[in-house]
Amino acid sequence: FFTKEFDFLVDNDIRVVFSGRDEPLPKKVIKARDSLLERTKDFKSLTVNICLNYGGQYEMVDTTKKICEMYKNGDIELDDIDPEFIQKNLYQDLPPLDFVVRTSGELRLSNFMMYQASYAEFYFPKVLFPDFSPEEFDNAILAFNGRERRFGGIDYEKKNN
Repeated sequence: FFTKEFDFLVDNDIRVVFSGRDEPLPKKVIKARDSLLERTKDFKSLTVNICLNYGGQYEMVDTTKKICEMYKNGDIELDDIDPEFIQKNLYQDLPPLDFVVRTSGELRLSNFMMYQASYAEFYFPKVLFPDFSPEEFDNAILAFNGRERRFGGIDYEKKNN
């Protein structure tokens, strides 16, 4: 897949990044991944994050270890650690998720990008992924557009009126 879709990525200026652990991926997969990372690193139109051998809990474990090493080495102070610092030290420094579509009607995150989805809106269609059609996508977007996003805050003005 990585090599087959390369022309599409080049034609559309799409940067590819990967989130996940190397172990126990085969060496040929790691080599293809690294080649794709290198060849698309300067593309700017769109970034696609491929989660390969990914788990949200292990991302938090790996991030914690990384930050502990930075602290132990004197690279950071304890007060440097805040939510933005953690976000920047995850597998990828990408914006938080706005919208998560979880197909099949399952009402769970399934260990997927738990930190990044803290303030995301969720949509749980009953349709399975292979059958997630353009019409289903339109339904998801309509549902998202109908949401009032507060990012964990309370709209005191509305509450007091």
